[in-house]
This record gives sequence, C-alpha cells and structure tokens, in this order.
Amino acid sequence: MTSISRHKRIRSGLAAGAFGLLVVGLGGWWFTLAVSVIVHLALLEFFRMAQFAGIRPATKTTLVACQLLLLITQLGGSGSLSADVTSAVLPLSGAAICGWLILQPITGSIADIAVSIFGLFYLGFLPSHWIKLRNISDLNITPAIVKLPDSLAIWLTPGMQITLIACLIIVASDIGSYFLGKRFGRLPLSPISPGKTVEGAIGGFICAIAMGSISGMIIGWPIGCLLGGLLGALVGVFALVGDLTESMMKRNANLKDSGDALPGHGGILDRIDSYLFTPAVVYYAVNLLIAFFNV
Repeated sequence: MTSISRHKRIRSGLAAGAFGLLVVGLGGWWFTLAVSVIVHLALLEFFRMAQFAGIRPATKTTLVACQLLLLITQLGGSGSLSADVTSAVLPLSGAAICGWLILQPITGSIADIAVSIFGLFYLGFLPSHWIKLRNISDLNITPAIVKLPDSLAIWLTPGMQITLIACLIIVASDIGSYFLGKRFGRLPLSPISPGKTVEGAIGGFICAIAMGSISGMIIGWPIGCLLGGLLGALVGVFALVGDLTESMMKRNANLKDSGDALPGHGGILDRIDSYLFTPAVVYYAVNLLIAFFNV
C-alpha cells in the first residue's frame, strides 16, 4: 500500500468512526436514518455484485422491503407498534419479493430468488438489530448506570452503551487482525481471502476478547471480565464470518471491491461487512445474559 493510499484509508476510517459516534450518540430516528442510508447504499453494491455474477435479483422490491423493515423496527422499539406487526414484516416482504419475480416478463430463477431473499436477510433483517440494540432500555443490562449522575444516565442509556461496546469490539478485532496479521502473519487463513492470515485472525480474536472483558467490567456485569470476554469472543468470530462472507461474494463476482465509495476502503459493503452478523449476536447474547444470570 502506498503512502497516499494509506493516508486516504486513515482519513476515511477516522471520518467513518466520527460519523458512527455521532449517530450512535443521537440515537432514535437519527440513528435509524443513518442505518437506512448505509443499508440502501450497501444493498446497491450487493446487487451490483450479483449482476456481475449473472443473477437478476428483485432490486427495487428488496430495497423498499429493507427500508420498511428498518422503519417498522424503529416504530416497534419506540412502542408505536406491537411486536406481532414488527415480526410480520420479514415473511411478508419475502413473499412480496417472490411475487415480483414471478410477475416479470422473464420469470426469475432459483438464483434470483435466493439472492433477493438473502439480500433482505443480509442487509435488512440483520442490520435491524442495530436499531434494536440502540433502543434497549432495560437498566439491568448495564448495572453500573445507577452509579452515574442523573444528567449523564439519561443520555448514556443502556442501548447506547451496548451499541458502543459492540462497535468497539468490532473495531478492536479489525485493528488486531490488521496490525498483528501484518507483523506476524505467515499462514493463509482461507483461499476466499488470500490477504488474511491465521495469525491475524487470532490477533483480532484476542483483541475482541480483551475489549469485551474491559467493557463488561465497566458496565458492571457480575464476573464482568468473564462474561464480557465471552461476548467479545462471539463478536470476534461473527465479525470474521461477516468479513469472509463478503469476500466470498466478491470472489464469485470476480470483483476486488464492492464499490469505490470510501477512498482506501473500497465500497460501503467492504467497510460494514464485519458489522452485519454481529448486532443480532450481541442483541440475543445480552438478553440471554439477563435471563440466565439475572444481571
């Protein structure tokens, strides 16, 4: 990587990080709007890759369905809609996508249906869990919040804390993978992504566990070091799965990057691939934590 490319990568990364902190801090509809815009741009890149692979997905229908899913998730999280209405969006959207493909002049193939439905899951259902995370209000999930001044506790909600923790664990995993892989990497991790090494993956995994352990202690979990480390391990694994999944799709489409929206980072999908599977893992993990450990 040249010095200019490295500087572009750093600037893009810092700008993306600052934007992420801003929208997580704002929460509510601002956060949902930001997630919706990112999802829309990433879906366009995803369908572009599919078209390079000779597939004709239901692009417009899936784009609308994903936006509707995110909208309904926010309305459900704010108490404006019941859980049943929120749960109905995913299966109804899937049926609408299949119906659209059936009505086309050239009937859709199995691949067209599969890619469209996967797009709904991959860039609709999974990212909707970021909104669910940000809307968490159960104080038991972050026990240390009771020690904060009221003025700070009102802003630093449980949802904001858990969302930031999830993001920080992913960032720690990415940084650990990059620098330790670059310094010590020798053994290739997978032919799907030739640039990744076993040493880099282990480094990212260790950094994710460390960040999770620190976070668990800060927010006051019982045996926070252990439970936080377990959360970090889960996030580290699924962040890597997300990264390799996107690499597999790019390889199939014979593309180096999903797009060129971010200088030095490629496309939007290249930047958020580690953030797609992880919010659902964190959301259900912290809820299980409440159920089984009575945090």
